[in-house]
Amino acid sequence: MSEPRFTVAYDGPVATVTLAGPRGKAVMDAQFFVELAETVTALDGNDDVRVIVFAGSGGHFSFGLDLMEAVQAFAQNKAATDSGGRQDLHAMIRRWQAALDVVAKTRKATVAAVTGWCIGGGVDLAVACDVRIASADAKFSVREAKVGIVADLGSLQRLVGMIGDGHLRELALTGDDIDAERAAAIGLVNHVHPDADSALAAAADLARRIAANSPLVVRGIKDVLDVERGPRVEAGLRYTAAWNAAFLLSHDLDEAVTSFIEKRPPEYTGR
Repeated sequence: MSEPRFTVAYDGPVATVTLAGPRGKAVMDAQFFVELAETVTALDGNDDVRVIVFAGSGGHFSFGLDLMEAVQAFAQNKAATDSGGRQDLHAMIRRWQAALDVVAKTRKATVAAVTGWCIGGGVDLAVACDVRIASADAKFSVREAKVGIVADLGSLQRLVGMIGDGHLRELALTGDDIDAERAAAIGLVNHVHPDADSALAAAADLARRIAANSPLVVRGIKDVLDVERGPRVEAGLRYTAAWNAAFLLSHDLDEAVTSFIEKRPPEYTGR
């Protein structure tokens, strides 16, 4: 039996979900997405839980997708001689999107306590939450463009309503890292605290303040706020999954992987 990708701790009505990752690494593999959906679904059905806090372990929130595992999956899809490989890739993307949708759509309020690195899929998870708290050492990156991928798990759809079109385009098109101060300035995070301990404490305090309110009203607020955003996000996710199923398996993706392994800058050709 594989090691769990999450641990859950309870403090009254607040459940803290800590990202354990495979082999102690702060990355997201296929099992991560399965357990993410299962964990949040179970908490959603637990009437004793009113707020869910997501936190990283080992000093970092998440380095995002387990690139080596993803590369192996992409290689299998690319090796297919018919449309089956691309259909499988499309189905995989939609499964991973659905796991993060479980976070976005849970009836419980959600808080991301971001410490250290938050890259790629880590940003997708953080922005699927209702509120984001960061430590001063937190760094964020919509990194996918630098590894030959169009971000397809929700950042491009959810961030636009948080940070605006211009900031989103800059982050997505460059793949640049930004620190917690810049993240707060553009609206990516709500509050920044001096260190990891104070950020986690602040997230727990915020969760308790939310939990003190009527759970019916909290659900109602989330439902009302999602009336406009929900359909827009879903349409964007569907389109991105179809786009990546068609174009992800490219020479540029191969070059991204090769250059990563060889520890050199990539040389992209647009093919």
